[in-house]
Amino acid sequence: MTDTTRLNPLVTHGLFLAWAVHDAEELARGPRWLRENLPGLRERFPGVPERVWKALASVDEREFAAAVGVMAVIVGAAAASGARSGGRSVFYQGAVTGFGLHGLVHLAQAAVVRDATPGAPTSPLVVIPFALWARGRLRRAGVLRPASPGGVVAGLAVAAGATVVSHAVGRRLAARF
Repeated sequence: MTDTTRLNPLVTHGLFLAWAVHDAEELARGPRWLRENLPGLRERFPGVPERVWKALASVDEREFAAAVGVMAVIVGAAAASGARSGGRSVFYQGAVTGFGLHGLVHLAQAAVVRDATPGAPTSPLVVIPFALWARGRLRRAGVLRPASPGGVVAGLAVAAGATVVSHAVGRRLAARF
């Protein structure tokens, strides 16, 4: 039975709430963890290009906070689009998929590094469960677009692109203020 009028508002607005919890954890731990662990990571992963290490080393608390603010706008817009469309929005559904997949990326990073990297603690507790729950609710409401390999790739690409854009804008904002 498809009845989007009964779609719980937490399905759409919850994307922003789950993201806020997750990014608060990343904000609290990210730049400091990176500063403390960068020398060891460089030693363990010598094949990573030097420009990547330099870019990571240059991220400070102000830039990271600005990037989180930019991402808040993107995720907030996706959640609002989902709410306006009764969960049908391609932008919203893509954001939910990308959010959940990015939680898996955090877990993979933690496994590779063998440490609780920023974002890894909230991924299995908030990110992945929210994405699965929201997709289940959208499916029950009859509005979920079917997942496909192309959709998975697109979701990861959008999440990665939003992260790159957020950090690029965050860097410019931090340099100005």
